[in-house]
Amino acid sequence: MTDIARNMLFEPGAPLRGTVSVPGDKSISHRSLMLSALAVGESRVSGLLEGEDVLATAAAMRALGASIERTDDGIWHIHGVGVGSLVQPGTALDMGNSGTSTRLLMGLLASHAVTATFVGDASLSKRPMGRVTTPLGLMGAAFMTAPGGRLPLTMRGLVPAVPIEYRLPVASAQVKSAVLLAGLNAPGITRVIEPIPTRDHSERMLKGFGAELTVETEADGTRIISIRGEADLKPQTLTVPGDPSSAAFPIVAALITPGSEVTVTNVGMNPTRTGLFRMLQAMGADLTITNAREVGGEPVADLVARHSVLTGIDVPADVAPSMIDEFPIFFVAAACAQGVTRTSGLDELRVKESDRLALMARGLARIGVSVEELEDGLVITGRGGDPLGGGNSPPTIAAELDHRIAMSFAIAGLNTRGGLIIDDMSPVATSFPGFVDMMASLKGGA
Repeated sequence: MTDIARNMLFEPGAPLRGTVSVPGDKSISHRSLMLSALAVGESRVSGLLEGEDVLATAAAMRALGASIERTDDGIWHIHGVGVGSLVQPGTALDMGNSGTSTRLLMGLLASHAVTATFVGDASLSKRPMGRVTTPLGLMGAAFMTAPGGRLPLTMRGLVPAVPIEYRLPVASAQVKSAVLLAGLNAPGITRVIEPIPTRDHSERMLKGFGAELTVETEADGTRIISIRGEADLKPQTLTVPGDPSSAAFPIVAALITPGSEVTVTNVGMNPTRTGLFRMLQAMGADLTITNAREVGGEPVADLVARHSVLTGIDVPADVAPSMIDEFPIFFVAAACAQGVTRTSGLDELRVKESDRLALMARGLARIGVSVEELEDGLVITGRGGDPLGGGNSPPTIAAELDHRIAMSFAIAGLNTRGGLIIDDMSPVATSFPGFVDMMASLKGGA
């Protein structure tokens, strides 16, 4: 892997052709390390995403007592300490850019007799943690935060923690997972009520590790997830499927680049994560799902994307949780489509690594796209196949340390008149360290 430069030019060129794989699913990678650290014995994980976010989780679990090492064959070996046996970390836990690591680890530690301080980079330190500290506070954990409920944050867990029944006020897999993880070491039943389904990796993996967990679905779609505490987790051998959020980039690149055909192998197809693929197909994308199978309890398939004439659509608000991380690259697809694409229900995008609605609206406008920024979404009038951009020199897009903004506009650059410059591509190392090399290989495969 080559080092990722800061300022990088992305411009149109040859059609994209070839077969690629993408890094392991970030959500599953985080959870595999955390649950393995809570099992007694050795777990083995292959296909782990080795980006900075997941490496921050691995470092934190080592600081909390687990033994974690990677062997030359790419397999991660985790010797866990058991639920209730995490140890006091000697220093602050540096979570880098990873909001998932931070919120899930806060859940883990809420029911352990541990005091821990969480710190992060400039981007993570802007992100609110109140949505997690509120339910964990009900379970007995205590928090001291920076103004606005942000990092740096110090928390003190409680043993025994108080099992609660908590109805999610917003659709958030991170909040749900934090409460369930806290419930692992709380006596009795901890229950989360989820009015709008979100990604269910935590439920699948907790069951796989031996936790006593049930899911009931009511007539209106509300899910009631119950976990029995003081659990005894069993070590596992896991294979992490490719991250659908990362697969989104070469797929959209192929769809908007004339003459292209790209296959992405081993992509996780959990139905709580495939909203982007469904919406692209609704726009008319030539996107074929092949070789469907199951790996480690998760559905997996290969995806074949060919250049397509896309048409704008209205995206139902209830689809948002199943593609929340993919909206930046979806907006690029919408910018290249014919007609108008309308989105709503995307308040969550304002509190990600950046305000993704504002940044995408600003960046798309810079490359000649008609876009209206709403409080909870964007309305994009696509260019109908006309190249984006149009200035005398490539415009510079400010990614503001957000890896998905940087990669999305890198893909947009493939369908511009004269290219565009991303001010800083280094943040893509958090989730997709091989992104630039992969895109270069597809250009060379024509």
